[in-house]
Amino acid sequence: MLFWSGNAIAGRLVRDDIPPATLSLMRWAGALVLLLPFAWGHLVRDRAILLAAWPRVVAIGLLGVAAFNALYYLGLHYTTASNGLLLQALIPTLVLVCDRLIFGVRPGWSAVAGVAVSTIGVAVIVFRGDPALLTGFVLGRGDALILTAVVIWALYTSLLRTKPAVHPLAFLAATFAVGLTALVPFAIAELARGAQVNWTPTTIAVVGYVAVFPSLLSYLLFGAGVAALGAGRAGQTINLMPLFGALLAAALLGEALHGYHAVGMTLILAGLVVGLLGNRAVRRT
Repeated sequence: MLFWSGNAIAGRLVRDDIPPATLSLMRWAGALVLLLPFAWGHLVRDRAILLAAWPRVVAIGLLGVAAFNALYYLGLHYTTASNGLLLQALIPTLVLVCDRLIFGVRPGWSAVAGVAVSTIGVAVIVFRGDPALLTGFVLGRGDALILTAVVIWALYTSLLRTKPAVHPLAFLAATFAVGLTALVPFAIAELARGAQVNWTPTTIAVVGYVAVFPSLLSYLLFGAGVAALGAGRAGQTINLMPLFGALLAAALLGEALHGYHAVGMTLILAGLVVGLLGNRAVRRT
C-alpha cells in the first residue's frame, strides 16, 4: 500500500507529460522486462497449467493490470486527489460484496466492523474533519472513471482466489503480459491523436518508479497477502493508502499535517486491528 500510494502521487505529477494509456504501457513493459529473468524458468515449468487456466489468467490480467491502471491514470487527469481517495475507500466494502456474490463468502463481524471504522477514518482525512465538505462532493468525469476502476479492482482482488496453482512469479509474468498486450492499441491511439511524451528527468524517474515499486513489488506482495489473509481482509488494507498518501505528501511535497490527519490515521489503524483480532479469534475457534 505504501508503494501504491506513491503511484498516486507519481501519476498526478506527470499527468500533463505522459498520456495515461502510454504511462500504463511503459509501466508494465518495464515491470515485465525486470521480472522475466527471474520468472522465465517458472513460466517454462508451469506453462501447461497456465495454458489450461488461460481464461482465468486473461481475465485477471485484463482487470487488475490493464483496465484498472489505465482508468485510474485517466481519472487523475480530471478529478482531485481528495475525490480519488474517497472513491478508493469503497474498495474494501466492494471486495466483501464481490466475495459474497461470486463465491458465497459471508463476511464475519470483525471484517465488517473493521471496514466501517477504517472507512470513517478515510473520510475524516479526505474531508479534513469538516462534515460540511460532504455537501461539496460532486461525481464528475474523473470521479466516474476512478469509480469504475475501483469496482474493477475489487473484482480483481476477489478473483485472485481462483488463480492457478503456479509459482507466483510465473503468474505475475503471465498477467503482466496480458495487461501489456491489451494496452498497446490504446497507447497507439493516444499517440495517433497527437499526444506526446515530455521526457524530463522527472518523467524518467516516475516511469522507473512505477515499473518497479507499485507494479512488480506491490503486485507480488498483494497476491501473497490475499493468499494469506483472504480477499476481504487483504482488501481492507487499501484504506492504508490515504494514510500513507498524507505522510508522503508531507515528506515529499511539503504539505502540512493537521489534527484531522491524526484522527483519521488512528481510525484507519483501529479498523485494521479490529479485522486482525477477529481473524485470530476465528482461527482459535
